[in-house]
Amino acid sequence: MPVIKILPNAEYCPQGDAIEAPSGTSICEALLDNGIAIEHACEMSCACTTCHVVVREGFDTLNEPDESEEDMLDRAWGLEPHSRLSCQAILGDADVTIEIPRYSINHAKENH
Repeated sequence: MPVIKILPNAEYCPQGDAIEAPSGTSICEALLDNGIAIEHACEMSCACTTCHVVVREGFDTLNEPDESEEDMLDRAWGLEPHSRLSCQAILGDADVTIEIPRYSINHAKENH
């Protein structure tokens, strides 16, 4: 099973973490299943950017982003070349390292 290494983030994962998830799982699902409460205001339907992550290692092992994800990413705060919507980024067989940006476009935190 691939490992997702989460870099430290004061709000979501203060000490950082590493979790395992089956191939074929979205990064967002894996985070939520392991108690990391990443925002996902649209319930993982690729209609917002609150689950935006930056893939620091293993970007090429994820599925290719489709056009709707790329269009949504244009609205993400702190967009970088290796940004993905975690609800659309599907794990392959290799480990990945992600960073959850400190901010999102939401002014108020969703309570999921």
